[in-house]
Amino acid sequence: MFGLTWKRIIVAAVVLLAVAAAAWALRPQPVPVDIAVIESGPMEVTVEDEATTRIRDVYTVSAPVGGKTQRSPRRVGDSVKAGETILAVIEPGDPGFLDIRTQRVSEAQIEAIRAGINLAEAQVQQARAQLAFAQSDLDRAMELARRETISQRALDQARFEVATAESGLASAQATLEVRRRELASAEAGLIQPGGPTTETATCCINVMAPIDGQVLRVVVESEQVVQAGAPLIEIGNPGELEIVVDLLSRDAVRVEPGAEARINGWGGGEEFAARVVRVEPSAFTKVSALGIEEQRVRTILEFTENAPALGRLGHNFRVVARIVVWQAEDVVTVPLGALFRDGDSWAVFTVENGAASLRRVSIGERTMRRAQVVEGLGVDERVILHPGDRIIHGVAVAVR
Repeated sequence: MFGLTWKRIIVAAVVLLAVAAAAWALRPQPVPVDIAVIESGPMEVTVEDEATTRIRDVYTVSAPVGGKTQRSPRRVGDSVKAGETILAVIEPGDPGFLDIRTQRVSEAQIEAIRAGINLAEAQVQQARAQLAFAQSDLDRAMELARRETISQRALDQARFEVATAESGLASAQATLEVRRRELASAEAGLIQPGGPTTETATCCINVMAPIDGQVLRVVVESEQVVQAGAPLIEIGNPGELEIVVDLLSRDAVRVEPGAEARINGWGGGEEFAARVVRVEPSAFTKVSALGIEEQRVRTILEFTENAPALGRLGHNFRVVARIVVWQAEDVVTVPLGALFRDGDSWAVFTVENGAASLRRVSIGERTMRRAQVVEGLGVDERVILHPGDRIIHGVAVAVR
């Protein structure tokens, strides 16, 4: 009887211990969380995008006249001096081909001109004969006048005939010269490409550099025929660099001329200071790498310092521009990972007495990592980062 009682007591004790252990195991456990401490300090909001450098004034030198340009004497990177460096040499081009009809017409014109030359030569001979006859009449008249056997009027008439014959001879000779020049012109019209040419001392035009700088691009490198106004070469001064960044229109509306900026991502570790010079008033459509049409606004920046490493940047180099659109010295901030939407408001979970507490907050400016707290949180308060579904108001939490 006594042994049975002890057995019952032991069994009851074991059952009570098992129930207690199960209750202890099944009790709610604190949810492990990551926390962050609310801080106060300077805050800066920037817009960031890829940009390119460019020389402020790029000069595209074009052909002043049509002709055949010789092979370019310049290479990319060559230094040039205004008014002294030859950028291109242009010589007259070959004549064009003649079709059969044009050639036949030109040959017929040449034959007609040659016939005209023969006619003009005959007229010259006739004029010379008339002059010789008039001169002999004048000689006789002068002899008769000396003997006073003819009147003064007859002598004057003889002199008039000589003057008229001299004018006729000069006219015939001029007509003959005109016909010869017409023949030379018509024969020049029959010259075909590759035919014999006569070079003169003024056959070529040297195109000179308009400014001091460097060659950026050689548009026409090999010898070829160019038209007047055709671009030949591009030059500029590498010391006059600026930055061009195409911002999204929603970011560009926050950028003001004179805003500070920083230039990095160019391949070196140094960061350059810059400022916004101009925000263009019109946007343009640009298709992104994902095929999305975006409205972009071109923004121009200039460097505000002359660092030694700046000389390694050139025309059309890729950089990253970060433009400051807002900044303050003493701002209470919260990590973006702690924020979530609660209805129409922003909210966070703070840690108070080991439990999560829901608190709505009002935020202002935001960066990629933190947001400005306008009201709802104070310095040194602790907030839960990336709260999951298990985090609700009042649940026990434990710092991970």
